[in-house]
Amino acid sequence: MKTLAHALAALLLAATVVAAPAQVRKDSVVLGMILEPAPGLDPTAASAASIAEVVHLNVLEGLTRIHRDGSVGPLLAESWSADPDGKVYTFRLRRGVKFHDGEAFDASDVKFSFERAKAEGSTNKAKKAVFDNISRIDTPDAHTVILVLNNADGNFPFRMGEATAVILDPKSAAGTASRPVGTGPYRFEDWKKGSAISLVKNEEWRGAATVKMKKVTFRFISDPAAQVAALLAGDIDGMPRFGAPQNLPQFQADKRFTVEIGGTGGKTIVSINHRKKPFDDLRVRRALAAAIDRKAIIAGAMEGYGAPIGSHMVPSDAGYIDLTGANPYDPERAKVLLKEAGVALPLNVTLTLPPPVYARKGGEIVAAQLAKVGIVAKIENVEWAQWLAGPFKGNFDLTIISHVEPLDFDRYADPSYYWGYDSRAFRELLAAYNTTLEPKARMKLLAELQKKLADDAANVYLFQLPQFAVARKPLKGLWSSSPIFANDLAALSW
Repeated sequence: MKTLAHALAALLLAATVVAAPAQVRKDSVVLGMILEPAPGLDPTAASAASIAEVVHLNVLEGLTRIHRDGSVGPLLAESWSADPDGKVYTFRLRRGVKFHDGEAFDASDVKFSFERAKAEGSTNKAKKAVFDNISRIDTPDAHTVILVLNNADGNFPFRMGEATAVILDPKSAAGTASRPVGTGPYRFEDWKKGSAISLVKNEEWRGAATVKMKKVTFRFISDPAAQVAALLAGDIDGMPRFGAPQNLPQFQADKRFTVEIGGTGGKTIVSINHRKKPFDDLRVRRALAAAIDRKAIIAGAMEGYGAPIGSHMVPSDAGYIDLTGANPYDPERAKVLLKEAGVALPLNVTLTLPPPVYARKGGEIVAAQLAKVGIVAKIENVEWAQWLAGPFKGNFDLTIISHVEPLDFDRYADPSYYWGYDSRAFRELLAAYNTTLEPKARMKLLAELQKKLADDAANVYLFQLPQFAVARKPLKGLWSSSPIFANDLAALSW
């Protein structure tokens, strides 16, 4: 009887949660996020994509804007032009723009922000790829910025729309990590560490009349079961990047919710530390790739969602080529390669996994597959801040992570980057790509770049990270796909 009573009580509680009426909100919204921003809220000084999810386009703005379809449009710059050689870009700035603290925005702020990004000691993750390529910044007047590049960059307007290129004011820049001050439609209000971040509408924003939400709260919910419970109970109104794909059918069948499935620029990979033996041996890296069945990981960790990839680009990227056949699943070949490399088995390694489901569930599958070829992977589950302080600093053997920044194959040209890939041939290819303006020639070089990474088995490439947006049905405006990791809060409405 006692057991029956407990069972009935549990069923009643479950029914109560499912049937709980959602709180009515007309000018506010609560969104769920898997990862809390770390270590702060300055996307120009830290690498976590979760920072941009909160502040980019909302609190902080750049010269250009990347739309949900990947196209580039004006933002703080009304227009721009490039010289025929692709080395000089002229940006015409909006007039009358002010930062949240009342400071006027002008060309001097752009100059300050970019000089800060390229300064010695800068931790901007685009420093080497973007800002070190700027040789001169001219400001002939308060509303004109001329950027002179060392090498032509056909992707430069796109780069100016990434979170790494947001514009800060000299008076408030130093405090951006804890209290960001920008020019966007929302002001930073509060950050309750470990719980939530709240933003409030900037009534002085140039397009304030079109912004419907007066307050937006981000709640951090890393546990998939807790995400489901929060949505069902009405504690959150939506989750732009829902982390429990196994529960999608439940929400698709529930008339109170909308579910949209799209893609991201995320390359989900098993990162390999090239600085550690035996991973400096190409045969060992190819053995890792041959031992891992990416289709099984997509099925087991992502409920079948996600397109397989064979290099550091995704199918929605212009210039993508399918290289999944370059390092196919072949456990027997993996064993041969390990033997050729003189690896004594069992080979004991550590597999470090951050919180997202693709890493935790995918990591279990990867470990089981590696075990079949004699590689014993000890799983180490870590929180996001620990991942940033450990693997991202180069302290790891193997890790699973999704690199969500678009066109970030340029990271492989930096030998100091956390995976330690060091290829002069790749750097030469990238330099040729960056300085080539003719479209067909650029695409040819882009294909060669992808092939080089696949040939070198620089990492084990798994799948394109899908995006699952789940929300209460009245909520409109969430991105269904993310060419960049951002949430355009000004587009939300009930």
